[in-house]
Amino acid sequence: MMDIPETPVKDLWRIFRVMAEFVEGFDELATVGPAVSFFGSARSKPDDPYYKLAHETAYEIAKADFAVITGGGGGIMEAANKGAAEAGGKSIGLNIELPLEQVPNDYQNLSLHFRYFFCRKVMFLKYAHGFIVFPGGYGTMDEFCESLVLIQTLKQASFPVILMGSEYWKGLIDWMKQKMLGEHKYIEPEDLDVFTVIDDPKAAVKVITDFREAQGTAGIELPAGMKKA
Repeated sequence: MMDIPETPVKDLWRIFRVMAEFVEGFDELATVGPAVSFFGSARSKPDDPYYKLAHETAYEIAKADFAVITGGGGGIMEAANKGAAEAGGKSIGLNIELPLEQVPNDYQNLSLHFRYFFCRKVMFLKYAHGFIVFPGGYGTMDEFCESLVLIQTLKQASFPVILMGSEYWKGLIDWMKQKMLGEHKYIEPEDLDVFTVIDDPKAAVKVITDFREAQGTAGIELPAGMKKA
């Protein structure tokens, strides 16, 4: 896409670029069917236990006939795209242009490219029937909190939000309970029920599939080995 000229109407030109990203994203993703968005660190290496966990989870999700959507980069994103592709599923990457160039991973069978984070974020959330969040940094936290806010404020249907890796998330959840809920009352007790902490890929798949079969209704019974936050 051509560079926007440096003129007084630069912002007006930018509107058309934003529109183009939305149109392409809507056009490409509207027909992919049920999908699950995977979030997590781009820095995880193939020998990282969380990389392996993401690969296995995405493989199982794809076998359950869900498309897998990631940010298209390395680390957890690569692992999830790889798992989905190896399962013969739809492996989607929503790549972002960054000053420090993000290299798209090789396991995407549908690859979209975005300049604007907010356009990309809409695609993550609009077409997902569930969110699986692996350990990560600021970007992962942003995506996790965005999904919680949209569900809390009823701007997004209440699809499952799963945190994979209880050891990693324990400190954050304890802080949320003690500070956000207990000490300051910034959230309600039921706000902690929006997400679930899981360590087993098959348990994560069960949450997603049970929700699909229930057509989004509440009251999922958690299987053994899984716990609410």
